Amino acid sequence: MIHAVITGIGGYVPEYVLNNEELSTMVDTTDEWIMTRIGIKERRILKGEGKGVSYMGEKAIKQLLEKTNTKPEEIEVVICSTTTPDHMFPSTASISAEKAGIKNAFSFDISAACSGFLYALEVASNFIQSGKYKKVIVLSGEKMSSITDYTDRTTCPLFGDGAAAVLLEPTEENFGVIDALLHTDGVGYPHLQMKAGGSAYPSSIETIQNRQHFVYQEGQPVFKYAVTNMAEISAEVMEKNGLSANDVNWLVPHQANLRIIDATVKRTGVSYDKVMINIERFGNTSSATIPLCLWEWESKLKKGDNLILTAFGAGFTWGGVYLKWGYDGK
Repeated sequence: MIHAVITGIGGYVPEYVLNNEELSTMVDTTDEWIMTRIGIKERRILKGEGKGVSYMGEKAIKQLLEKTNTKPEEIEVVICSTTTPDHMFPSTASISAEKAGIKNAFSFDISAACSGFLYALEVASNFIQSGKYKKVIVLSGEKMSSITDYTDRTTCPLFGDGAAAVLLEPTEENFGVIDALLHTDGVGYPHLQMKAGGSAYPSSIETIQNRQHFVYQEGQPVFKYAVTNMAEISAEVMEKNGLSANDVNWLVPHQANLRIIDATVKRTGVSYDKVMINIERFGNTSSATIPLCLWEWESKLKKGDNLILTAFGAGFTWGGVYLKWGYDGK
């Protein structure tokens, strides 16, 4: 049986650091308020005119190609998960691929909010398992600062910018994407969305004046659904694959809120020293949070490690993936 295994990872975060002290000069908040409720100390912000997700995507992909000693022309598919594409069209995947010198691939975007990396990983994995494709890149990138309202004290502390990319290749060994459980429930639509800018409510003077081109979130229902679903799907994936807490080497949760992560850790029983957490330094980079964790922890990962990836996002979308790591990070 063919499995799709991650054979390398590249990442990029912008240089500019927006910390809680600076944020408190922009909106009525404090470091203590943000840390106790969310657990974020600072986030990275992409500055510069005309710089979008593809700017970060190019850097992540080029680093990935260099690390894996892969030529751009060898890549057959590029899938980009993003909620903040450079443009409505063409796809950010196609722009990132062009910038990275990839000419022999077809490319497209996936929009699944914070669960985007898991959705894209499942799609890419099936491309590999079909036997038709040998080298597929999954890029997850977000410029959340572009849709963050820095006058809204409830949402502006949450988000940051960043991108990461993984290379998937076939293997007949028992490594790679072993299982994935993904869900959507449209009940989340009114609670978490960007109200204008799409075909239902196109951009107008009114939508801009009413500040409808930013993330709109109703905190309580989103938090309630996220806590329940991220925790339960993680436990479900483990149970389905006969994994105890001791069998899991790393739990990699979406970095939205430290309290949501805590609930997931508690439900799975995985010890805290085996949980990847970087929310304090990067904030919520939406679909990029999980691959950015893998990128940061790469040197600690060992071939055969059991990883549980889990995320929850707008839609509502959520999922859990059981991944068996394919190489020694060092």
